[in-house]
Amino acid sequence: MINASTYIKVCRLLLCLILVIIISLHTSGQLRLSLISRVENIFYDLRLIATMPNTIDKRIVIIDIDDKSLLQEGRWPWSRDKLSYLVDLLFDYYDVNLLAFDIVFSEKDKSSGLALLENLGKNALLDDPSFQAVLTEMRPQLSYDSLLAQSFKNRNIVLGYFASHLNTPLNAATKLPQAVAMSNDPFTHWLFQAKSYGANLAQLQDAAQLGGFFNNQGADSDGISRKIPLLFQYQGGVYEALSLAIFRQYQGKPPIEFITNNYGNKTDQRLERLNIQSFSIPMNQDGAILIPYRGKKGRFHYISATDVLNGIVDVKELKDKIVIMGATAAGLYDLRSTPMQSSYPGVEIHANIVSGILDQNIKSRPNYILIYELLLLILISSIIIVVIPKLSVVKATLIFILLMAFIFGINFILWHYINIDSNLATPLLLLYSLFSIQLFFGYFIESRRKKKLTHQFGQYIPPELVEQMNQSDEVFSLEAESKAMTVLFSDIRGFTTLSEKLAPQKLSELVNRILTPTTKIIHHNKGTIDKYIGDAVMAFWNAPVADKDHAANSVQAGLEILDNLELLQAEFKQQGLPKIEMGIGINTGVMNVGNMGSQFRTAYTVMGDAVNLGSRLEELTKYYGVKLIVSESTKIVAPLYIYRELDRVQVKGKKELVSIYEVVASKDNISNDYLLYLTSLDAAFTNYYQQDWEAAEQKFMLLKQKKPADKLHQLYIERIKDFKMRPPAENWNGVFVHTSK
Repeated sequence: MINASTYIKVCRLLLCLILVIIISLHTSGQLRLSLISRVENIFYDLRLIATMPNTIDKRIVIIDIDDKSLLQEGRWPWSRDKLSYLVDLLFDYYDVNLLAFDIVFSEKDKSSGLALLENLGKNALLDDPSFQAVLTEMRPQLSYDSLLAQSFKNRNIVLGYFASHLNTPLNAATKLPQAVAMSNDPFTHWLFQAKSYGANLAQLQDAAQLGGFFNNQGADSDGISRKIPLLFQYQGGVYEALSLAIFRQYQGKPPIEFITNNYGNKTDQRLERLNIQSFSIPMNQDGAILIPYRGKKGRFHYISATDVLNGIVDVKELKDKIVIMGATAAGLYDLRSTPMQSSYPGVEIHANIVSGILDQNIKSRPNYILIYELLLLILISSIIIVVIPKLSVVKATLIFILLMAFIFGINFILWHYINIDSNLATPLLLLYSLFSIQLFFGYFIESRRKKKLTHQFGQYIPPELVEQMNQSDEVFSLEAESKAMTVLFSDIRGFTTLSEKLAPQKLSELVNRILTPTTKIIHHNKGTIDKYIGDAVMAFWNAPVADKDHAANSVQAGLEILDNLELLQAEFKQQGLPKIEMGIGINTGVMNVGNMGSQFRTAYTVMGDAVNLGSRLEELTKYYGVKLIVSESTKIVAPLYIYRELDRVQVKGKKELVSIYEVVASKDNISNDYLLYLTSLDAAFTNYYQQDWEAAEQKFMLLKQKKPADKLHQLYIERIKDFKMRPPAENWNGVFVHTSK
């Protein structure tokens, strides 16, 4: 049957694992949670805004068809002869390096009236030779499309067009630019698949150097342009974006090297980046890049188109520049929603991308970043699920803060120094959620269990053991059980006489000064206080918290209690108090432990013959003139101490023989002289048990001469004299029967 504590831990673990699985599935793309995606976009926008350079790129200039231009030059579209004049002016007078149009010329320009004149020439004036001669002479000047195409020739001109996912009728007079690759490579099926397009007149596109699409197919679900495709596929060809075409034309039309990776699957090639000469353009598998915004609108120099047409712009402002022509006039304004502004000129997005490619500062989400993100989630989960439950609230909170700082720090390094965009919201959300679960279960639900344990055992055992019980999966109960344990009894000798000499208040103070440090020492050594009996203390080990070293801990506690008493003797002497003596008895054996008593009062205590023997051993300390006696069962399981054999006894009310020993000190705190003494004592005991009374007596006499104050030697000298007069039985095994306590 599962206990309540285990049930809570299992529920907590399952809830944490479910959360980890859900967030991991979202991270890997197997499950999309719109809320997490929205939060992730918010974090992306915040990082972008915080790290944008906010400087003006002087290499790129935008020729703006603004309201001022429309007022001066007339409504759009302008006649192509005016645009031809503008192109000639930019290259011949202003000496620009490159001119790109964020505009599509998909319809013929009929504003010159040439079509009307040609219609007349075919009908009413067909037979008028003079009219036909003039028409032939004027045709080149009135064919505005031809004029513009002538201006395009042999110049760095890049035209824009749009691709569509809709099946719309195509204009037969238009033409796509040359494809940059064929779509027979496996990676191309990940690209945006266009079904139609709106391109420039074939005459114009043939005259231009390159062309690129400018529509925004990469906007996120919230409509914000964070990324944009640089490639799309259409009927067997792969075509480039306007910004990529501008960059390539600026570099002299170098070829594109498509860098892919199959990640172990030869049939699943995925695009990772484009290499163009020494430049690298990172992108995701669908050919999109993260837009490297320099700042809000105005990070590039805008010049009104009418000012260029009228020649009032300083030549220095345009010489050798990359020029992009676009519109910001009302009604023509190509606006995009971006992380910085809800209304941002589309033409400036192209400028940002060209600038980013030139500066090689484009952020990316490489395919391999998924491995890092999943490993980070595993690390967070492991620490929160495994480590946090074992810590206090303060330490757990500190770990939480450190993990949060670690996540922010690693993410900032990847973003700012390596130009890698890794998820920030998902690890933070997982961290916060798991920590909240641990906080709820660990410090609210389990707090009731801790209070219960503290109420049940806090008065018996030290706070450290109560905390250990709280952290353990073990079930702790007050119900009785039988197990191997160690019990300690201590008693102040001559307490009755002492109590007759002291006033009650003084006596109480004296007892408190002795028992308070005694209790602390027992607690420090993992002991449980059973009860105080006047001046006596009863304690036991190995319950309710398991302690495999219960015998050694009890012996250590006994030694420390006696050492502490020695320190108090000087204070007692100054107060005129007699020397205080204490006897301690320790025994190890099987005992019954649990909540015992009556329906009116119960106590968590130990019972059994092994407990009674411990009490008898304490009583024997005065008889043998020693302070700390242990049984042989304790000596065997606490071997790191030096023991002096005292006797083989049969205590009152018991039939079993018990070997008893005095605890001298730990093995690392004993002198060589004392070890030699113990060797001599062992030899004396050997003669004694062999009933070689003369040899035993002689050895005990020599030991008495060396240690005249030691009562043990005289005790055996007298016992040997008695045995000489009244020898023991033939089957005597060395036991001495105590007939009194």
